[in-house]
Amino acid sequence: MTVHYAVDKHVARVTIDRPEVLNAVDPATHRELDEIWRRIEDDRSVRVVVLTGAGDRSFCVGADMSAAAVDKTGLEYWADLDPNGFGALALRDSLDVPVIARVNGYALGGGMEMVLGCDIVIAADHARFGLTEPRVGRLPLDGGIARLVRRVPHTQAMGLLLTGRRAPAAELHRMGLVNEVVPAAELDAAVDRWVADVLACAPTSLRAIKQLVQRTEHLSAREAQAQRLPAVIAALSSADSVEGVRAFQEKRPPVWPGE
Repeated sequence: MTVHYAVDKHVARVTIDRPEVLNAVDPATHRELDEIWRRIEDDRSVRVVVLTGAGDRSFCVGADMSAAAVDKTGLEYWADLDPNGFGALALRDSLDVPVIARVNGYALGGGMEMVLGCDIVIAADHARFGLTEPRVGRLPLDGGIARLVRRVPHTQAMGLLLTGRRAPAAELHRMGLVNEVVPAAELDAAVDRWVADVLACAPTSLRAIKQLVQRTEHLSAREAQAQRLPAVIAALSSADSVEGVRAFQEKRPPVWPGE
């Protein structure tokens, strides 16, 4: 096993555990990640996910360049790309649970593509980000190009894409790609604070919000508003919606049924 997966009190923690190669992802690790995302999609008890890398040097540095898969030509690699993107996450649109990236070091290449597939990003101040594929003659086609140009202004995106450089966490925060930057010693506390804020919300509401955002990005605001998506309908008729109003009226914290 190169990925650790554990669930406790509705929080799933996914950790890429290959610190000897800075948590680079080889084909076996990619398959493990895909299986974990599938498990989470089928597990209604999971209400938030924290994704990170083992150790204190690296979140993930992308594809393992020592793995046999890199012997493929660029066209062969492109033909075999997972439609869900790097780590089976970067382009995944079927995962309705909020995902928090705990960026504890380098997030390069596919590692940054995975970050772009997350909803909330908390980074240690020593973290570095970059779509570095052009520097080894490849392209960030596993979600990097497609995601980045939709997240930040054109010149910001192209400044990263056309240089392949490693940018500090503070710069990514200014761009709006990182929610919060903290000293490394405070990273876990910051992530736990965000987790608590997510758990304070109705799980059905969050699933509906994420589903609506993910599945209507190509639509105008008016068209998106008109969508009658399954998770939206479920949230509006859920036990959570009843509990939320009742708790407000009774002036107490809600106890979410999650359905």
